[in-house]
Amino acid sequence: MKNISILGSTGSIGTQTLDVIRENKDKFNVVGLTAGKNIDLLEKQINEFNPEVVAVMDESKALELKNRIENNKVEILHGMDGLINVATLSNIEVVLTSVVGMIGLIPTIKAIQAKKDIALANKETLVTAGQIVMNEAKKNGVNILPVDSEHSAIFQSLMGYTLKDINRIILTASGGPFRGYTKEQLQDVSVEAALKHPKWNMGKKISIDSATLMNKGLEVIEAKWLFDVELNQIDVVVHPQSIIHSMIEYKDSSIISQMGYPDMRVPIQYALTYPKRIKNNYKKMDFFETSKLTFEKPDLETFPCLKLAYDALEKGGSYPTVLNAANEELVDLFIKGKIGFYDISNMIELALEKHDVKYELNIDTIIEIDSWARKFIKNKFI
Repeated sequence: MKNISILGSTGSIGTQTLDVIRENKDKFNVVGLTAGKNIDLLEKQINEFNPEVVAVMDESKALELKNRIENNKVEILHGMDGLINVATLSNIEVVLTSVVGMIGLIPTIKAIQAKKDIALANKETLVTAGQIVMNEAKKNGVNILPVDSEHSAIFQSLMGYTLKDINRIILTASGGPFRGYTKEQLQDVSVEAALKHPKWNMGKKISIDSATLMNKGLEVIEAKWLFDVELNQIDVVVHPQSIIHSMIEYKDSSIISQMGYPDMRVPIQYALTYPKRIKNNYKKMDFFETSKLTFEKPDLETFPCLKLAYDALEKGGSYPTVLNAANEELVDLFIKGKIGFYDISNMIELALEKHDVKYELNIDTIIEIDSWARKFIKNKFI
């Protein structure tokens, strides 16, 4: 039995993680869970999985939950301290971090320092503090196990090889709901249209990031830190069928890929069971049903967020932190109907231009820069 904590158990990745655990109750034991505000679903999860400790970011919601289940033995905490507590419980081995946004950074670092393996589904952790996080993992002998389908595919395609054998990493992108659109067509797209991803079942923030291609940009930055490669070794190719989840081209020109139907439970399961594989009943590949795989170049002019991410990584220092923070705030504004689709990329570019770049980074500096970028965006739309 592996003892596990899940940060963000009520979100898309969190609920699919619990699907995996539900089907393998003899292999996993849920010790800790966290949520933002969705205590209705969290209460159901508590009743089913009987964790020892849960944390709710919203203090008033934590109190309401405590009143609901006061006869239960579960300990209920709140806020960032609660999140950190769940991430560092003495009897857990793996922390699955699936909270959305910068909020996942500190609990992840604390979990690494407590020598917990990390099943990582929180992009922002590596985007904002990749070098710090990977150095801490190395120092503490901790595995960072990617949950994103693309990074899991690279991780699996590396088995039996070393990083020095790599020529390039090829990240695949579905193209999102607006693949093939022109800039004119994207001017007035609705939030509802942007949320309709053609292949994957994801949360709102990640769905919008997929529509702008920022999701792929964040994955490029993640890949640099996860796999210790140079920027010029990371390519993106649009693959609408989402069957090939990513590829590695080796020095001898061989390409190894990981394939399968789009189902996040597969990379989640592998991260939880690593280094073993276990059987499941998920849909298996039928090559006669899926007889055509196609590939396209990403349109960086129509979808500038991907280029902004490449540029931020190339410039380094605090640029990726600003990119991420500005994007989080702008996506939230777009979802609320307060800005248009292209305001996202335009304002990210402005924030990157206006910020006072720093190259000597620590966690405090990163938090300070993150806060500046968020205030900069909010002040533009008040």
